[in-house]
Amino acid sequence: MRSKKLILFDLDGVLFNTKLNMKKSWENVCINFFLNKSFQDYFSNIGIPFEDILKKIGINKNIKKIKKFYKEQSLKHKKLIKIYPGVKFTLKSLLRYGCKIGVVTSKDNERTKKIIKDYKLKFSVIQCPTAYLRGKPFPDTLLKAINKLNFEKKNVFYVGDTYNDYLAAKNCKIKFIFAKYGYGNIAFKSFATINNFKDLLKLKY
Repeated sequence: MRSKKLILFDLDGVLFNTKLNMKKSWENVCINFFLNKSFQDYFSNIGIPFEDILKKIGINKNIKKIKKFYKEQSLKHKKLIKIYPGVKFTLKSLLRYGCKIGVVTSKDNERTKKIIKDYKLKFSVIQCPTAYLRGKPFPDTLLKAINKLNFEKKNVFYVGDTYNDYLAAKNCKIKFIFAKYGYGNIAFKSFATINNFKDLLKLKY
C-alpha cells in the first residue's frame, strides 16, 4: 500500500451498524407524530440527508420538529449502535501505512461526533451536511473534506454502502469502494468491493 492517500468513510452501514437505533427512533417518531410510514419506507432511502428522506416519502409538514425528535430518540437509544468488527484495528493499520482517514456522512454533526467519541476513534476530518453544503448524492461534503486536507482527487477514496454514496463519489470524481456488508445493494460492479471492514487492508491504493 502506498502512502499519501486519503480514505473517507460513510458512517452508517460502513463504520457502524446503526439499523436498530434507526428503527427504534423512527418507530417513536411515527407514534409521536401520528405518521403512517413504515421503517422500510424510511430505511430504503438511507444515505441522503434526513430532511430529504422525509420529503421523498411524502412528509412535508413539521419537518424541523420531526428531525429534532428523531435526533433526541437516536441519542437516547445510542447503545443500540454497534461498531462493525475490525474497524478499530483496520483504521489503526491504515494510519500506520501512511494513509489519512476521515468521515463524510449525511448524519448531523452532533450525533456523528458523539458516536465517534464514544468509540474513541480519531479522524483527520469529519464532514457533515451544513446549510451551505448539499448532502449526497451531491459531492459538496466530499469536496469540503478533501479541500480541508489539501489532497488531490486522484489520491482519494470513498468507502460507502449505498447507491447515493457511489453517486457522490462519482460526482466528486474520486474512487469508490463498496461495502457489501452495509445497507445498500448496487447491481453493477465498476469499483472495488469489500465483504467486511478488514478487507480494506487487502486492496491496492
